[in-house]
Amino acid sequence: MTLQTLIRMVYPPRCLQCGDMVESDFGLCGPCWRDTPFIGGVVCDLCGMPLPGGEPGEIAHCDDCLAIARPWARGRAALLYEGNGRRLVLALKHGDRHEISRPAARWMARAARPLVRPGVILAPVPLHWSRLLRRRFNQSALLAQALSRETGLPCCPDLLCRHRRTEPLECKSRDARFAALSAAISVHPKRANILPGRAVLLVDDVMTSGATLAACTEACLAAGAAQVCTIALARVAKRP
Repeated sequence: MTLQTLIRMVYPPRCLQCGDMVESDFGLCGPCWRDTPFIGGVVCDLCGMPLPGGEPGEIAHCDDCLAIARPWARGRAALLYEGNGRRLVLALKHGDRHEISRPAARWMARAARPLVRPGVILAPVPLHWSRLLRRRFNQSALLAQALSRETGLPCCPDLLCRHRRTEPLECKSRDARFAALSAAISVHPKRANILPGRAVLLVDDVMTSGATLAACTEACLAAGAAQVCTIALARVAKRP
């Protein structure tokens, strides 16, 4: 009997969401997979929001991205931020469930397939040092590093820094979010030399208004990046 077999006997693989036994590590059981809001079909080319109708391969944009000038070139998301999608994000972010980053990276790699090409550098959305000290990790950096292993693209975890602490954005309006993040993010001085002429894929856990990703994109472009795209684990769906 191998050590791996013994470990599986003692610690059988369990569903990331409900804890039921599954066939392989870092997976979801059938019911949880069915109830997880994966994004597919026709999506907004700038934020990954699923769109009704349309033809596969068609370049389309959601209402938000038609109304707001996005500084990045293209964007995708793997899940909708609701139901099991929201629970998985919160477990990763606040529940110390770091193991979720591994399957999340697979889902994000699939969603980001149109954005992945040789030479792209992965960069996580940064946390202010005081939040990083309190939380002990940056969930976007965990996702970026897992996505690097999944895609083979290089990752620079400290490419960006948030040098001004902003108030929590959850309850702020869209305009207030953009105002709060103005000039709050910049390229790390020791990393600025790697950006000129490079394409960047920004990695975040959740996209809501896009204010944080916009601030990160503007910082990268100001430092000479050739192009910036975005990938989020989850996208907040706008409700009527």
